[in-house]
Amino acid sequence: MSVPSLTLSPATIRGRVVYLYAFDIAYDLSPVPSPTLLGQPLETFRLDASKRRPRDLLFFRPQMVRLPAVERCGPRGRARLERAIKLLPVGIMSVAVSVDFEVERIEDLVAFHEPLFDGEPLGERAFALAEEAFEELRSFCVRPYERPVSEEAYTVFCIHGPIPHAMDWLRAHRRTVAALLTEEPEAARLSEQEAEESASRALSYYDDDLAVVDWDAALLVNAPQGFEEILHVLELANVQLAGLESYDRLLDGTMDRAYADLRGRDIRRRRRVLTDLREIRIDLARLNDEMSNLTKFFGDWHLARIYSQAAERFHLDDWRRIVSEKLRMLDQIYEITQHDQFNRWTLVLEAAIVALFILDVVILLLGQK
Repeated sequence: MSVPSLTLSPATIRGRVVYLYAFDIAYDLSPVPSPTLLGQPLETFRLDASKRRPRDLLFFRPQMVRLPAVERCGPRGRARLERAIKLLPVGIMSVAVSVDFEVERIEDLVAFHEPLFDGEPLGERAFALAEEAFEELRSFCVRPYERPVSEEAYTVFCIHGPIPHAMDWLRAHRRTVAALLTEEPEAARLSEQEAEESASRALSYYDDDLAVVDWDAALLVNAPQGFEEILHVLELANVQLAGLESYDRLLDGTMDRAYADLRGRDIRRRRRVLTDLREIRIDLARLNDEMSNLTKFFGDWHLARIYSQAAERFHLDDWRRIVSEKLRMLDQIYEITQHDQFNRWTLVLEAAIVALFILDVVILLLGQK
Protein backbone atom coordinates (compact mmCIF):
# COMPACT_ATOMS: atom_id res chain seq x y z
CA MET A 1 0.00 0.00 0.00
CA SER A 2 1.41 3.37 -0.95
CA VAL A 3 1.66 5.86 1.90
CA PRO A 4 0.46 9.43 1.25
CA SER A 5 3.10 12.07 1.72
CA LEU A 6 2.80 15.65 2.88
CA THR A 7 5.91 16.76 1.01
CA LEU A 8 4.85 16.27 -2.62
CA SER A 9 5.08 19.90 -3.63
CA PRO A 10 6.20 23.20 -2.12
CA ALA A 11 3.92 24.79 0.45
CA THR A 12 1.52 21.83 0.62
CA ILE A 13 1.23 21.66 4.41
CA ARG A 14 -1.29 24.16 5.73
CA GLY A 15 -2.83 24.60 9.11
CA ARG A 16 -2.42 26.53 12.32
CA VAL A 17 -0.45 26.32 15.53
CA VAL A 18 -2.44 26.89 18.72
CA TYR A 19 -0.58 27.93 21.87
CA LEU A 20 -2.45 27.30 25.12
CA TYR A 21 -1.46 29.14 28.31
CA ALA A 22 -3.16 28.53 31.66
CA PHE A 23 -2.80 31.19 34.39
CA ASP A 24 -3.93 30.85 38.00
CA ILE A 25 -5.49 34.17 39.00
CA ALA A 26 -7.56 33.52 42.14
CA TYR A 27 -8.92 30.98 44.57
CA ASP A 28 -12.25 31.11 42.74
CA LEU A 29 -13.86 33.05 39.91
CA SER A 30 -17.53 34.01 39.99
CA PRO A 31 -19.58 34.18 36.76
CA VAL A 32 -18.85 37.53 35.13
CA PRO A 33 -22.08 39.53 34.61
CA SER A 34 -20.34 42.17 32.51
CA PRO A 35 -21.27 41.97 28.79
CA THR A 36 -17.71 42.66 27.66
CA LEU A 37 -14.10 41.87 28.50
CA LEU A 38 -11.23 43.89 27.03
CA GLY A 39 -13.81 45.70 24.94
CA GLN A 40 -15.13 42.55 23.25
CA PRO A 41 -18.42 40.65 23.81
CA LEU A 42 -18.24 38.02 26.54
CA GLU A 43 -19.93 34.81 25.41
CA THR A 44 -20.36 31.16 26.40
CA PHE A 45 -18.21 28.61 24.62
CA ARG A 46 -20.23 26.59 22.10
CA LEU A 47 -19.38 23.78 19.74
CA ASP A 48 -20.09 23.82 16.02
CA ALA A 49 -23.79 22.96 15.83
CA SER A 50 -23.48 21.75 12.23
CA LYS A 51 -21.19 18.84 13.10
CA ARG A 52 -22.68 15.42 13.72
CA ARG A 53 -22.16 14.35 17.35
CA PRO A 54 -23.79 12.17 20.02
CA ARG A 55 -27.22 13.31 21.22
CA ASP A 56 -26.31 13.31 24.92
CA LEU A 57 -22.92 15.00 24.65
CA LEU A 58 -22.19 17.10 27.75
CA PHE A 59 -19.41 19.66 27.63
CA PHE A 60 -18.19 22.16 30.16
CA ARG A 61 -18.88 25.54 28.56
CA PRO A 62 -16.89 28.37 30.15
CA GLN A 63 -17.27 32.05 29.51
CA MET A 64 -14.92 33.30 26.84
CA VAL A 65 -14.00 36.26 24.69
CA ARG A 66 -12.49 36.37 21.20
CA LEU A 67 -10.16 39.32 20.65
CA PRO A 68 -9.35 41.07 17.39
CA ALA A 69 -6.47 39.55 15.46
CA VAL A 70 -3.12 41.34 15.42
CA GLU A 71 -0.26 41.10 12.94
CA ARG A 72 3.27 40.43 14.10
CA CYS A 73 6.55 39.36 12.55
CA GLY A 74 7.07 35.68 13.44
CA PRO A 75 9.46 32.83 12.63
CA ARG A 76 8.36 32.78 8.97
CA GLY A 77 7.56 36.43 8.29
CA ARG A 78 4.39 38.39 8.95
CA ALA A 79 1.74 36.39 10.79
CA ARG A 80 -1.80 37.00 11.95
CA LEU A 81 -2.36 36.12 15.62
CA GLU A 82 -5.87 35.07 16.66
CA ARG A 83 -6.46 35.37 20.42
CA ALA A 84 -9.11 34.06 22.81
CA ILE A 85 -9.54 33.94 26.59
CA LYS A 86 -11.57 31.40 28.56
CA LEU A 87 -12.58 31.89 32.20
CA LEU A 88 -12.74 28.83 34.44
CA PRO A 89 -14.67 28.87 37.76
CA VAL A 90 -11.68 27.32 39.55
CA GLY A 91 -9.90 30.67 39.32
CA ILE A 92 -7.88 29.90 36.20
CA MET A 93 -7.72 31.86 32.96
CA SER A 94 -6.78 30.12 29.72
CA VAL A 95 -5.26 32.20 26.92
CA ALA A 96 -5.18 30.67 23.43
CA VAL A 97 -3.14 32.21 20.60
CA SER A 98 -3.29 30.67 17.11
CA VAL A 99 -1.13 31.34 14.06
CA ASP A 100 -1.73 30.04 10.54
CA PHE A 101 1.18 28.37 8.74
CA GLU A 102 2.06 27.13 5.28
CA VAL A 103 5.26 25.07 5.06
CA GLU A 104 6.88 22.55 2.77
CA ARG A 105 7.87 19.90 5.33
CA ILE A 106 6.82 18.73 8.77
CA GLU A 107 10.35 19.56 9.98
CA ASP A 108 9.74 23.24 9.22
CA LEU A 109 7.16 23.38 12.00
CA VAL A 110 9.82 22.92 14.67
CA ALA A 111 10.52 26.66 14.34
CA PHE A 112 7.03 27.33 15.76
CA HIS A 113 7.96 25.94 19.18
CA GLU A 114 8.22 28.89 21.62
CA PRO A 115 8.45 31.44 18.78
CA LEU A 116 9.37 35.11 18.92
CA PHE A 117 6.93 37.66 17.51
CA ASP A 118 8.42 41.09 16.92
CA GLY A 119 11.40 39.89 18.92
CA GLU A 120 9.36 39.04 22.03
CA PRO A 121 8.53 35.50 23.28
CA LEU A 122 4.91 34.62 22.71
CA GLY A 123 4.60 33.48 26.32
CA GLU A 124 5.37 37.01 27.53
CA ARG A 125 2.71 38.43 25.22
CA ALA A 126 0.20 35.92 26.58
CA PHE A 127 1.13 36.87 30.14
CA ALA A 128 0.67 40.58 29.38
CA LEU A 129 -2.75 39.81 27.90
CA ALA A 130 -3.68 37.77 30.99
CA GLU A 131 -2.61 40.65 33.26
CA GLU A 132 -4.74 43.10 31.29
CA ALA A 133 -7.80 40.84 31.50
CA PHE A 134 -7.13 40.10 35.17
CA GLU A 135 -7.37 43.79 36.08
CA GLU A 136 -10.93 43.87 34.69
CA LEU A 137 -11.83 40.59 36.40
CA ARG A 138 -10.36 41.35 39.82
CA SER A 139 -13.72 42.38 41.32
CA PHE A 140 -15.21 38.99 40.34
CA CYS A 141 -12.34 37.00 41.85
CA VAL A 142 -12.51 35.36 45.25
CA ARG A 143 -9.18 35.89 47.01
CA PRO A 144 -7.34 37.08 43.88
CA TYR A 145 -3.58 36.92 43.59
CA GLU A 146 -1.50 40.02 43.07
CA ARG A 147 -0.86 38.96 39.47
CA PRO A 148 -1.45 35.88 37.30
CA VAL A 149 0.76 32.93 38.27
CA SER A 150 1.38 29.34 37.31
CA GLU A 151 1.70 29.63 33.56
CA GLU A 152 1.29 26.19 31.98
CA ALA A 153 1.98 26.21 28.22
CA TYR A 154 1.03 23.64 25.59
CA THR A 155 1.41 23.69 21.80
CA VAL A 156 -0.96 22.05 19.32
CA PHE A 157 -0.06 21.70 15.62
CA CYS A 158 -3.26 21.48 13.57
CA ILE A 159 -2.69 20.26 10.01
CA HIS A 160 -5.54 20.65 7.57
CA GLY A 161 -6.56 17.21 6.36
CA PRO A 162 -7.82 14.86 5.36
CA ILE A 163 -4.92 12.43 4.83
CA PRO A 164 -6.09 9.09 3.41
CA HIS A 165 -4.91 6.19 5.59
CA ALA A 166 -3.68 8.59 8.29
CA MET A 167 -2.39 5.85 10.60
CA ASP A 168 -0.29 4.37 7.79
CA TRP A 169 1.08 7.83 7.06
CA LEU A 170 2.01 8.24 10.74
CA ARG A 171 3.84 4.89 10.85
CA ALA A 172 5.89 5.97 7.85
CA HIS A 173 6.68 9.40 9.34
CA ARG A 174 6.72 8.67 13.07
CA ARG A 175 10.34 9.79 13.51
CA THR A 176 9.57 13.15 11.88
CA VAL A 177 6.40 13.56 13.93
CA ALA A 178 8.25 12.61 17.11
CA ALA A 179 10.94 15.20 16.35
CA LEU A 180 8.24 17.85 15.91
CA LEU A 181 6.55 17.00 19.21
CA THR A 182 9.83 16.88 21.15
CA GLU A 183 11.23 20.03 19.49
CA GLU A 184 14.16 18.15 18.00
CA PRO A 185 15.51 19.90 14.85
CA GLU A 186 17.32 16.75 13.64
CA ALA A 187 14.84 13.92 13.36
CA ALA A 188 17.53 11.45 12.26
CA ARG A 189 19.21 11.72 15.67
CA LEU A 190 16.17 10.45 17.53
CA SER A 191 16.34 6.83 18.64
CA GLU A 192 13.70 4.33 17.61
CA GLN A 193 12.65 4.10 21.23
CA GLU A 194 12.02 7.84 21.51
CA ALA A 195 10.22 7.95 18.16
CA GLU A 196 8.01 5.06 19.23
CA GLU A 197 7.31 6.59 22.64
CA SER A 198 6.32 10.00 21.27
CA ALA A 199 4.30 8.96 18.22
CA SER A 200 2.96 5.50 18.97
CA ARG A 201 -0.09 6.47 21.03
CA ALA A 202 -2.09 7.95 18.19
CA LEU A 203 -5.88 8.08 18.01
CA SER A 204 -8.06 8.18 14.94
CA TYR A 205 -11.83 8.35 14.48
CA TYR A 206 -12.11 8.29 10.71
CA ASP A 207 -9.56 6.77 8.35
CA ASP A 208 -8.32 10.22 7.37
CA ASP A 209 -7.93 12.03 10.72
CA LEU A 210 -5.31 11.76 13.45
CA ALA A 211 -4.50 12.93 16.98
CA VAL A 212 -1.03 12.40 18.48
CA VAL A 213 -0.76 13.74 22.04
CA ASP A 214 2.61 14.11 23.75
CA TRP A 215 3.81 15.79 26.95
CA ASP A 216 4.70 19.22 25.55
CA ALA A 217 2.85 19.31 22.22
CA ALA A 218 0.24 17.55 20.12
CA LEU A 219 -0.31 16.97 16.40
CA LEU A 220 -3.82 16.98 14.97
CA VAL A 221 -4.79 16.14 11.40
CA ASN A 222 -8.40 16.92 10.61
CA ALA A 223 -10.73 19.06 8.57
CA PRO A 224 -10.49 22.72 9.71
CA GLN A 225 -13.93 22.59 11.35
CA GLY A 226 -12.96 19.47 13.33
CA PHE A 227 -10.28 21.05 15.52
CA GLU A 228 -12.30 23.16 17.95
CA GLU A 229 -13.71 20.48 20.26
CA ILE A 230 -10.40 18.57 20.41
CA LEU A 231 -8.58 21.80 21.25
CA HIS A 232 -11.15 22.46 23.96
CA VAL A 233 -10.48 19.04 25.49
CA LEU A 234 -6.70 19.60 25.46
CA GLU A 235 -7.19 23.10 26.88
CA LEU A 236 -9.19 21.75 29.83
CA ALA A 237 -6.54 19.10 30.51
CA ASN A 238 -3.90 21.85 30.47
CA VAL A 239 -6.03 23.89 32.93
CA GLN A 240 -6.28 20.88 35.24
CA LEU A 241 -2.50 20.49 35.19
CA ALA A 242 -2.03 24.16 36.09
CA GLY A 243 -4.61 23.85 38.86
CA LEU A 244 -3.03 20.75 40.37
CA GLU A 245 0.42 22.35 40.31
CA SER A 246 -1.04 25.41 42.03
CA TYR A 247 -2.71 23.26 44.71
CA ASP A 248 0.57 21.47 45.27
CA ARG A 249 2.41 24.75 45.88
CA LEU A 250 -0.41 25.94 48.14
CA LEU A 251 -0.22 22.76 50.22
CA ASP A 252 3.57 23.03 50.49
CA GLY A 253 3.30 26.58 51.78
CA THR A 254 0.50 25.70 54.20
CA MET A 255 2.36 22.75 55.69
CA ASP A 256 5.59 24.75 56.03
CA ARG A 257 3.71 27.44 57.96
CA ALA A 258 1.93 24.83 60.06
CA TYR A 259 5.20 23.12 61.02
CA ALA A 260 6.78 26.47 61.91
CA ASP A 261 3.79 27.55 64.04
CA LEU A 262 3.47 24.19 65.79
CA ARG A 263 7.10 24.35 66.88
CA GLY A 264 6.35 27.61 68.71
CA ARG A 265 4.81 27.88 72.14
CA ASP A 266 2.36 30.65 71.41
CA ILE A 267 -1.13 29.22 72.05
CA ARG A 268 -2.77 31.82 69.81
CA ARG A 269 -0.57 30.77 66.90
CA ARG A 270 -1.59 27.16 67.46
CA ARG A 271 -5.26 28.15 67.41
CA ARG A 272 -4.69 30.04 64.18
CA VAL A 273 -3.02 26.97 62.66
CA LEU A 274 -6.02 24.86 63.59
CA THR A 275 -8.41 27.34 61.98
CA ASP A 276 -6.28 27.68 58.84
CA LEU A 277 -5.95 23.91 58.44
CA ARG A 278 -9.69 23.41 58.82
CA GLU A 279 -10.45 26.07 56.19
CA ILE A 280 -7.91 24.83 53.66
CA ARG A 281 -9.13 21.24 53.98
CA ILE A 282 -12.64 22.37 53.08
CA ASP A 283 -11.44 24.69 50.30
CA LEU A 284 -9.23 22.12 48.60
CA ALA A 285 -11.87 19.41 48.81
CA ARG A 286 -14.34 21.70 47.04
CA LEU A 287 -11.81 22.88 44.44
CA ASN A 288 -10.74 19.32 43.71
CA ASP A 289 -14.38 18.43 43.03
CA GLU A 290 -14.81 21.46 40.74
CA MET A 291 -11.59 20.61 38.90
CA SER A 292 -12.85 17.09 38.20
CA ASN A 293 -16.18 18.45 36.95
CA LEU A 294 -14.42 20.34 34.13
CA THR A 295 -13.90 17.15 32.16
CA LYS A 296 -17.09 15.14 32.42
CA PHE A 297 -17.76 13.87 28.91
CA PHE A 298 -20.78 11.72 28.15
CA GLY A 299 -21.51 10.16 24.78
CA ASP A 300 -18.42 11.05 22.70
CA TRP A 301 -15.91 8.31 23.42
CA HIS A 302 -13.36 9.61 20.91
CA LEU A 303 -13.04 12.90 22.80
CA ALA A 304 -12.92 10.95 26.05
CA ARG A 305 -10.04 8.88 24.66
CA ILE A 306 -8.18 12.03 23.63
CA TYR A 307 -8.66 13.48 27.10
CA SER A 308 -7.47 10.22 28.70
CA GLN A 309 -4.39 10.31 26.49
CA ALA A 310 -3.67 13.92 27.48
CA ALA A 311 -4.27 13.13 31.17
CA GLU A 312 -1.80 10.25 30.93
CA ARG A 313 0.79 12.38 29.16
CA PHE A 314 0.37 15.21 31.68
CA HIS A 315 0.55 12.71 34.58
CA LEU A 316 -2.66 14.16 36.01
CA ASP A 317 -3.31 11.03 38.07
CA ASP A 318 0.20 11.29 39.56
CA TRP A 319 -0.43 14.94 40.43
CA ARG A 320 -3.76 13.98 42.00
CA ARG A 321 -2.05 11.32 44.09
CA ILE A 322 0.59 13.81 45.23
CA VAL A 323 -2.08 16.35 46.18
CA SER A 324 -4.18 13.65 47.88
CA GLU A 325 -1.17 12.45 49.86
CA LYS A 326 -0.41 15.98 51.01
CA LEU A 327 -4.07 16.44 51.96
CA ARG A 328 -3.81 13.29 54.08
CA MET A 329 -0.70 14.71 55.72
CA LEU A 330 -2.63 17.93 56.29
CA ASP A 331 -5.40 15.89 57.91
CA GLN A 332 -2.85 14.26 60.20
CA ILE A 333 -1.42 17.66 61.18
CA TYR A 334 -4.97 18.88 61.82
CA GLU A 335 -5.78 15.85 63.98
CA ILE A 336 -2.50 16.12 65.91
CA THR A 337 -3.06 19.84 66.47
CA GLN A 338 -6.65 19.29 67.53
CA HIS A 339 -5.64 16.45 69.86
CA ASP A 340 -2.86 18.60 71.31
CA GLN A 341 -5.31 21.44 71.90
CA PHE A 342 -7.74 19.01 73.55
CA ASN A 343 -4.98 17.75 75.83
CA ARG A 344 -4.08 21.32 76.78
CA TRP A 345 -7.68 22.15 77.67
CA THR A 346 -7.94 18.90 79.63
CA LEU A 347 -4.81 19.81 81.57
CA VAL A 348 -6.19 23.28 82.27
CA LEU A 349 -9.48 21.83 83.52
CA GLU A 350 -7.69 19.31 85.72
CA ALA A 351 -5.51 22.07 87.17
CA ALA A 352 -8.61 24.19 87.81
CA ILE A 353 -10.30 21.30 89.61
CA VAL A 354 -7.23 20.76 91.78
CA ALA A 355 -7.01 24.49 92.50
CA LEU A 356 -10.67 24.60 93.48
CA PHE A 357 -10.19 21.55 95.74
CA ILE A 358 -7.21 23.18 97.46
CA LEU A 359 -9.16 26.43 97.81
CA ASP A 360 -12.07 24.54 99.33
CA VAL A 361 -9.76 22.86 101.84
CA VAL A 362 -8.14 26.18 102.76
CA ILE A 363 -11.53 27.82 103.29
CA LEU A 364 -12.63 24.87 105.44
CA LEU A 365 -9.51 25.08 107.61
CA LEU A 366 -9.84 28.84 107.99
CA GLY A 367 -13.46 28.38 108.97
CA GLN A 368 -12.57 25.92 111.73
CA LYS A 369 -10.05 28.35 113.18
